Amino acid sequence: MTQNLATTARTGRDNQRYGAQGERLVAGVVPLSNDKTKVLLIQSTRRGGWVLPKGGWETDEGTAQEAACREAWEEAGIVCTVVRDLGTIPEMRAAQELTDKAPKAAYQFYEVRVDREASEWPEKDKRGRQWMSYQQAKLSLQTRPELLEALNRSTITK
Repeated sequence: MTQNLATTARTGRDNQRYGAQGERLVAGVVPLSNDKTKVLLIQSTRRGGWVLPKGGWETDEGTAQEAACREAWEEAGIVCTVVRDLGTIPEMRAAQELTDKAPKAAYQFYEVRVDREASEWPEKDKRGRQWMSYQQAKLSLQTRPELLEALNRSTITK
């Protein structure tokens, strides 16, 4: 699949897909190093801290895989290839953690091979990126159980 490498990130939720229960459909990636000893995390713009690249699956995207690879480009500046479907992960946040800006979601994650890390990407000025070992990533994702679950489903060396 060829990725469209836009120079600007999409914003807003006008084209957002929603599931049967009204949940926001989110697609994301677990980007592993070639030797599978590290994962690439990005800085969250909302909460600080580190997260996996992910975002809304939009109505003009044929598959969640396409949306996940677009998010990887926009947020982390990586061109990637999906190597494994990690499945759907249900919302794990407590009801009091859900807001209008962070509504209930269903997450579809993919393990990806990083084909290229760009020096310039759409959200470079908003987010840092960092390769981390499993243990470092596990600590960084401890407050985001849905992201930790995606990492645990991947083939990263633990």
